[in-house]
Amino acid sequence: MPQPNPRRLGAEELILSHFSLAPMHPIEDRIRLAARNGFSGIGLYVGHYIELEKQGLAGGYLHELLDEHSICLAEIEVIGGLGIDGTGGERAALFEQAAWRMADRYTSRYLQVIGPAGDRVDAARAFGALCDRAADHGLVLGLEFLPFNDIPTAADALRIVEDAARANGGVCIDVWHHERGARDVQMVQSIPGELVTGVQMSDGPIVPEIADYYTDCLSSRRAPGDGEFDIAGLVTILRSSGCTIPWSVEAPSRTGWADPEAHVARLATGMRKFLP
Repeated sequence: MPQPNPRRLGAEELILSHFSLAPMHPIEDRIRLAARNGFSGIGLYVGHYIELEKQGLAGGYLHELLDEHSICLAEIEVIGGLGIDGTGGERAALFEQAAWRMADRYTSRYLQVIGPAGDRVDAARAFGALCDRAADHGLVLGLEFLPFNDIPTAADALRIVEDAARANGGVCIDVWHHERGARDVQMVQSIPGELVTGVQMSDGPIVPEIADYYTDCLSSRRAPGDGEFDIAGLVTILRSSGCTIPWSVEAPSRTGWADPEAHVARLATGMRKFLP
């Protein structure tokens, strides 16, 4: 059975986000675990893909793996600093070129984008230019808000997206950053469904387990249903908005990474409890 088309995944389908497993978790096992637990696709970090290219494991070999397990490479992570026209510098330039290669070969749907943004006018210009380059490769972009940089809330991300005014540009809503950040439910409710281009689901305690936000968010997430976040509420908001994209499950967890078999199974089972 061939892999599904990443650009036609439905609203009931799940994607195993790259960072739900260790950053350089073996690609063969990453794909196997995703397929075994019913994920329709995976996300892949650009830095990991570059390493696969160096090892001769990208291209045809990766395509064969995806075909063998009938899943797709749906999401590409991540372009920092809003790309080469923003604050991203040489790293963004390297990652952009690799992202375009990934999109062209695997028809990926989605590219994740983060700040820092800098000046608001410059941010909109840089994000718009990145959207234009990505459109040449069939990609939609999701700008993720992160409480530890200068795009801390959904309102800040939406402002840049609206200022840029590109048809393939939107906001990524990560439930961790929503719950641990502004927790502005009304703001999230106000985002039109067509501007929600990425969703990342996980769970966790409301009170942080690790004081440093960045460390905590990359090591302490739990499967949906295993924490205190209002997963059901966010699912309802996004459904009501008309958002029809698949659900990416992103739960970096050092405990989970120690037992990836159980971790990925729990992510899939947990998320499905919140879907019709």
